[in-house]
Amino acid sequence: MVEEVDPTELADLLRRVPQGWSKQTVAGIAWGLSRVEHVGGRTTTLSAHELAGSGFLSANVWHTTSGDLLRPCEVPAADVMALLRGLPPAD
Repeated sequence: MVEEVDPTELADLLRRVPQGWSKQTVAGIAWGLSRVEHVGGRTTTLSAHELAGSGFLSANVWHTTSGDLLRPCEVPAADVMALLRGLPPAD
């Protein structure tokens, strides 16, 4: 079952993650985030590794004509969204 995620919010939050690898702090926890675009920007892969622990998140985002669709890998969509919501706003 796919959890419902607001496509507009997802698109806005995804812009907070720079292309490539970056170190981000969410709720006092350091994460290594990786954002990679595929198929001419039609899909995005997001990976996050907790740098001082064992936390890990991974998801794909499909950019469709009806909006962005979150497809988390082995984790609840709510966990991915919580991490994205904890990132600082994009410049």
